[in-house]
Amino acid sequence: MRAEESHFADLVQGRAQQFQIPLYQRTYSWTEKQLAQIWRDILDQSELVGTDVAASTHFLGSVVLAPSPQTDATFPRWLVVDGQQRMTTLSLALAAIRDHIADAQPDEAERIDEEYLINKRKKGGDHFRLLPTQVDRPQYAAHVRAVRSEQVSGDRIAGAYRYFRRKLVELAEADAPAASPDALRIEQAITSRLSLVTVTAERGDNVHRIFESLNNTGLKLSQADLLRNYLFMRLPTRGEQVHESHWLPLQSSLSNNELEQLMWLQLVLDGDDRVRRQDLYTAQQQRFERGVAAEVSVEADIESYIKELHRRSEHFRRIIRPEEEPDSHLRAHLKRLQDWQAVVTYPALMVVLDALDRGNIDAVEAARAMAYIESFLVRRTICRVPTANLNRIFQSVPAQLPQAQGVAEGLHQLLSAENRSWPDDEELRDKIRSAPFYQYGRPNQRRLVLQRMEESYDHPEPVDFASAQLTIEHVMPQSPGAEWLRMLDADTTEGESTEDLHKRLQHTLGNLTLTGINSELSNHPFERKQGLLEGSHLEMNRRIAATERWGAGEILTRADDLADRAIRMWPAPLRNAGRAERSRDWRLAHQVLAALPHGTWTSYGDLAAFIGSGAQAVGVHLANTEGVANAYRVLNADGKIADGFRWTGSDGGDVRARLSADGIDFTVTGAADSAQRLSVDDLSSLLRRAEGEFTEEASSAGPEQSGKETRAARFLHQLVADDVPATVSAVRELLDRWEKLGGWIGYGAGEVTTSAFLMLGRSGAPGRGIWPLTLYPGSGRGGVAEVVFAHMANREPFVDRARRMELLNRLNAMEGVSLPEGKLELRPSIPLSVLEDDANRERLYATLAWFRDRWEERDQT
Repeated sequence: MRAEESHFADLVQGRAQQFQIPLYQRTYSWTEKQLAQIWRDILDQSELVGTDVAASTHFLGSVVLAPSPQTDATFPRWLVVDGQQRMTTLSLALAAIRDHIADAQPDEAERIDEEYLINKRKKGGDHFRLLPTQVDRPQYAAHVRAVRSEQVSGDRIAGAYRYFRRKLVELAEADAPAASPDALRIEQAITSRLSLVTVTAERGDNVHRIFESLNNTGLKLSQADLLRNYLFMRLPTRGEQVHESHWLPLQSSLSNNELEQLMWLQLVLDGDDRVRRQDLYTAQQQRFERGVAAEVSVEADIESYIKELHRRSEHFRRIIRPEEEPDSHLRAHLKRLQDWQAVVTYPALMVVLDALDRGNIDAVEAARAMAYIESFLVRRTICRVPTANLNRIFQSVPAQLPQAQGVAEGLHQLLSAENRSWPDDEELRDKIRSAPFYQYGRPNQRRLVLQRMEESYDHPEPVDFASAQLTIEHVMPQSPGAEWLRMLDADTTEGESTEDLHKRLQHTLGNLTLTGINSELSNHPFERKQGLLEGSHLEMNRRIAATERWGAGEILTRADDLADRAIRMWPAPLRNAGRAERSRDWRLAHQVLAALPHGTWTSYGDLAAFIGSGAQAVGVHLANTEGVANAYRVLNADGKIADGFRWTGSDGGDVRARLSADGIDFTVTGAADSAQRLSVDDLSSLLRRAEGEFTEEASSAGPEQSGKETRAARFLHQLVADDVPATVSAVRELLDRWEKLGGWIGYGAGEVTTSAFLMLGRSGAPGRGIWPLTLYPGSGRGGVAEVVFAHMANREPFVDRARRMELLNRLNAMEGVSLPEGKLELRPSIPLSVLEDDANRERLYATLAWFRDRWEERDQT
């Protein structure tokens, strides 16, 4: 192997020759960002053409070449192992210059063509000095031959050519054309002032190892790119045929990300139940090289692999695009799993569809298998089983599925195993009555459960859920008014306050429904809600409206009805596979206590509401269970240490001293600071973040409905209705100032009330940006601005805790704001009323400007 410095002219000019982009290379992928950079470099160098400033040539990068198997003495051919993006770009730039001067300087245009772009006396593919990979050849050939058509107008190659044509026209039409370089000076800059290091391998050098050492860093190419390149490098004799017949149809039907996912699934289906997607390339490469030694056998093995990948891509497409599934029952199952976002189930679904494709099972058994998968997910969500091991459970299905049974029964047995935690009917019924369903899982999953409940009524006029804009409504509201509290007071039992009863029942399934009129229902008394629900198209709402009152008894009665329906819809696990340990509720409590941030505490009532238990039961459990992390940070609702508190296990010393050491402040009355208390909502957010399941509401809002009140108008309507005029005026000014800072406003669909997000980033795609505050109208308690630290913790540069701490300190400089450090992982709120103060508004605007500046600088740090 030898390396030397050269220029583009040195490389391609002279006798007839060809530079071939091999099949294993990815297609041309430069965008305008890369094109703009190289154009600036070209213009800089064009100013130096004809001068003696040779040392100022610009280094463009390396080109690695290897002799092509098709080369011969009269017509050298080279494989471009690395550098194809640069070579293709420069060739397209020269084609653009040729066409730009063709009318005025036809001789120069012909010279450029013959010196750099074509082999004049060669035919077919040999006519081109640069021969791109198969996918790019028609488009590239059309531009080099100057016979472009509409069919190729949207291609990246077409885009690069048009970019250079446009830039040449801009130079020619500039106000001072004499001061601008002409096209031929730009040609000279491209061919003689852009420096390359050309590395040329000798025949017999291991080209695959050269490419691997250049690209196997995970930075330049995806796992799918690397594996594709490896496959076609190892197909020296069959590459063209396999690429044409199997790879191109596969590649055209899936995105690069989907293709990578399919490649990973193929490994899992072959029994590798521990491979990670980021290790796909290395794992598959080792599989090939471990299996066979002879080169011809490697080629046969790889061809067989690509054919099987092509076959299984049909199954994969039906999973990610259920509309392609021909059977209506299977299509419905796949659509529900897609709506659930059940990506973890793909290995099991691939097994089911493969068995169906091979004729080992029929559509009825395939549907039954999918019903078991759906039930496994839904029952675990309702019963609040942590999701941390779902990947491992489903990734092990292909290797562990019992062979002596059919696929459906084998899945039923496997998922029913003792260590799989599939809740039985008894536990499902108990959790529907007691667990705060609204506080667990993703919003789309909660809606799907209620949607399936509604469908179970078999109403003669079923709702079109695909087009209906339905959200979850709390029948007994989250912020109950006086009439609600009086009704609840009659239902309390000895030792339970009205507040605790409300906390215990508000988020349970029995109190939840779906509605398209969430804002109209709001926090009205039940009599008002009855009238609105009577006119609903949903059977579950009409049944709620037919109830005389809505207290604890009615909520539990409805929960029992929903439990009966759930048990019928979602099959139970097998009893003979063993029962899982019935201690999941306490594990959930232990997990959230272990995740309590420094400087925070919670109450027995909040923890009980979070796990679906009672405050007294929580107190008894913590008092008698050793080793529960942070158990001493569970206090009474008023922030006092429980009477008779005692340490379990070894003595931890004075409780108040331990709490103070943990950053908890105390008032003059000896109560822990209420600002540091984590509510049931905080606990829910905390655990979701700890498990990596945090859902960003700003990304979930669907499109506006035509003919309906816009979300912006709805937000302002509720703001005016729920907050005092001074607050409304301050919020309007805040929204206006945010837009002047360069941000934009996103409005949520809202499940309880509407909201406004102060967004930075790409308009219309909130998940790609960031927002510091979410504004909520009053809803009876006065509006709040939620500081979304939990969201920021996943976005640069605020993944750095010190950055979030600086934001917290800036916000705390406002009069009336005191956010505790312990909520840097959560979503604490600031009353909107503090913005009525002029000085507070100015401090907030300065803080938001600082936030914007830090976000815009994120790529520079």
